[in-house]
Amino acid sequence: MDSFDRPTRREFLKTAGAGLAIPYVITSTALGNADVPPASERIVMGGIGIGNMGRGDQGAFLGRPDVQYVAVCDVRGGVRDAAKKKVDEHYKNTDCKAYNDFREMLARTDIDAVHVATPDHWHAIMVIEACRSGKDVYCQKPETRTLREGPLMVEAARRYARVVSGGSQRVLEDYRKTVDPCWSGELGELKWINVNVGPLSQPCNLPAELVPADMDWEMWLGPALWAPYNKARCDGNFGTSGGSWRSYIDYSGGGMTDWGAHHFGGATFAADVRELQPEEVIYNKEGGEEFLAYRYPNGLLLYHNRPNAGNLQVEGTPGASRPPKAVPSYKGTGGIYGDFIECVKTRERPFRDIELAVNTVMLSHLGIIAYTLKRSLKWDRGKQEFPGDEEANRLLDRARREPWQL
Repeated sequence: MDSFDRPTRREFLKTAGAGLAIPYVITSTALGNADVPPASERIVMGGIGIGNMGRGDQGAFLGRPDVQYVAVCDVRGGVRDAAKKKVDEHYKNTDCKAYNDFREMLARTDIDAVHVATPDHWHAIMVIEACRSGKDVYCQKPETRTLREGPLMVEAARRYARVVSGGSQRVLEDYRKTVDPCWSGELGELKWINVNVGPLSQPCNLPAELVPADMDWEMWLGPALWAPYNKARCDGNFGTSGGSWRSYIDYSGGGMTDWGAHHFGGATFAADVRELQPEEVIYNKEGGEEFLAYRYPNGLLLYHNRPNAGNLQVEGTPGASRPPKAVPSYKGTGGIYGDFIECVKTRERPFRDIELAVNTVMLSHLGIIAYTLKRSLKWDRGKQEFPGDEEANRLLDRARREPWQL
C-alpha cells in the first residue's frame, strides 16, 4: 500500500483505541505543538550509508520538524552506532533502530522515505528496492554507476509511484550566474556550453589488509567484484585520484561522475536540456588533448574539457531574440532537502527528479565510454543503446555478484 493511501497514525490510534478498555496516553510530542507537527503529519525516515555525505544528509533531515527520523543503516559498526546515538540524543530517547542490512530497514512498513549515500555501485539496487518497498528516496549523486541502471531506476520510480530525488544541491545553488542569463534570453539561442571535470576512475590493486572487526566487508562490496579489504579502497574521502572508493572503477566513475554530476547538471540546467539526451558524442584529439562534444537534438553542443574554455563557459548569439523563461526552483523550504520532503507530501516531482538526474549523469558515462574506446559514438535514446555498435554496447553495464542483480 502506498504511503499516501495509508491511514494517518492518528487515525490508526483512534481506530485501535476503540477496542481497548484501558486509556491510551498520547504525549505532547505525538500531538505536536507550534513548532513541531503532530506525529501523523511527520514524514518517517531512515538513512542508508551514514558516512561523510550521508552524515550531512542525516543532519539535514533530522533537523526538520516535519520529519521523524527512526532508523540508520551502515555496514560499519562504529559509524552505525554513532549515527544511532545522534538520533537518540536529538529526540532524547533510545528509539532509533540500527541495521547492518538495508533490506531489514526497507521491510518496515512504518517508514515513508529513506536517504541513500552509499558508494555509487550500490545506488541503483537500493533505490529500486526502496521503490518496490513503497519508500520515497533521496539518493546522493552520482545516482548511477552505469548507463543501464538509469532507465531501471526511472521505471521503478514511475511503476511504484515513488518520489525519487537526486542529491546535487549545486545545480541550482552554485551556478545561478550561468543559469540566469541563459534563461532570461540575454544570451540569445545558445550555441555551446563547456564542462571541465575529471579524472576518470582507475583500477585498484591495493594489497590486502585485515578487515576491521566491526565491518561487514562482504556487504560493503555487495554487487562489486570481490576484492580484498584495504582501508584506502573503501575510504569515503572526497578525493578522486586515489585513496578513496570514488577513485576506483569497481565503485565509481571517478571525478568524471562524482563532480560531473554537479557540473553537467549545471550545464544541462543552464542550457535547458535537462529533459533531453544527446544523439551523438564526438571524440576529438588536438595537439595531444582529448575532448568531447555532445550533440543534442536541438543542435546544442555540450563540450567536455574543450581546450581554452572555462567550466560552464557559454557561447550564445547576442542580439538574437529568445523569449525569457522563469527559472524553476525548489518547492517547500530548506533547500534541496526541503524540496524532497515537500514533494513526499504533495506527490509532485522534485527539482532533481530521478529522470533529470539520470539524464545528467549519463553524460559522464557516455564520455567515459568514448574516452575508453577513443572514438565517437551515436546514441539511441529510445532503445538506450549505441545503434549497431556491439563494442560500445558491451560497456552499458558491469558484471554484478550474486545475489545482487538488476
